[in-house]
Amino acid sequence: MAPRRTAQVAITALLLLGCAFVLSPFFAAILFAGTVCITSWPLYRFLHRRLRGRDGLAAITMTLLLTALLLVPMIGLAASLTDAVTELVDQVRALIEASDGRPPAWLKEIPIVGADLDAYIRKLTHSQLEMRKLGLQAVEPARKFALGLGAVVGQGLLQITLVLFIVFFLYRDGARISVLLETAADRLGGELGGSLLELASNTVKAVMIGIVGTAVAQALVALVGFLIAGVPGALLMSAGIFFLSMVPIGPPLIWGGAAFWLYQQDQQGWAIFMVLWGLLAISSVDNFVKPMLISRTASLPILLIALGAFGGVLAFGFIGLFLGPTFLALGQALFLAWTASKSVTVADNSEEEAQA
Repeated sequence: MAPRRTAQVAITALLLLGCAFVLSPFFAAILFAGTVCITSWPLYRFLHRRLRGRDGLAAITMTLLLTALLLVPMIGLAASLTDAVTELVDQVRALIEASDGRPPAWLKEIPIVGADLDAYIRKLTHSQLEMRKLGLQAVEPARKFALGLGAVVGQGLLQITLVLFIVFFLYRDGARISVLLETAADRLGGELGGSLLELASNTVKAVMIGIVGTAVAQALVALVGFLIAGVPGALLMSAGIFFLSMVPIGPPLIWGGAAFWLYQQDQQGWAIFMVLWGLLAISSVDNFVKPMLISRTASLPILLIALGAFGGVLAFGFIGLFLGPTFLALGQALFLAWTASKSVTVADNSEEEAQA
């Protein structure tokens, strides 16, 4: 009987390892699709009721809605950013080829550091030919970086497409998957397993609400600043900040570019305003709104939220924004359950000793 039991365990372990190996390339996409599905499940249930309980129709409707909200704007934004970066590199190359080696006149007008920068560049440009060659050599890596950026954006779009494909099946079979997960959690951990499953769901929702809510807040604050400063394409640039707010250096790329454009248009005052608005308003939203939203919707301290988000990104990439706080929340729940059971045991032992 023992050899048969050992063989069953070995076969089960090999089967699990094989499944994990096959699914490993899609692990991040599956987790992110699950996160999106859990967060938007109330909306799916509403559509499901409106469509008279037709699972497939409700799932495809929800998937098309997410495609319109996520994929289509990202494609337009990616195309705009790629064209803008390529055009900027071409303009810089043309300026270098047409320059006489001397620094531009506006450089000296920069407050505080302008005069020093002008003198330093004049010292470097003593040999105009060498400086021009150096500048042209620096343009080519910038062009390659722009092309690489386009490739990264394209890969991200493919991943989002895969996520939307997986989301359809999660919506369609979500009710059955939920029952299976609840049964598995009950068999593995009993009442604690069910509590952990519910905690994981609530934490994922809280983190998603925090990230999306912060992105919306940053986009709205940026839109106000762009409109005040008279930046063209304010709505498109605000949409860019919404999508790039999940990247730590994302929003400064947008409002910094707007400030540079204003400076090039001889609007130095508005350029300074844009920089201050970006630093003090747009980028500061992330430091206050996100922890507040997450802590109000999940029973997790702000410190653990911050550590979970940053550590999760370092460990798992983008999906770590959701996995990190979720893992820490589950770990906190297990620790509290363990310490609570210890306290109950100690109290019971004290009562028995007192009675004796």
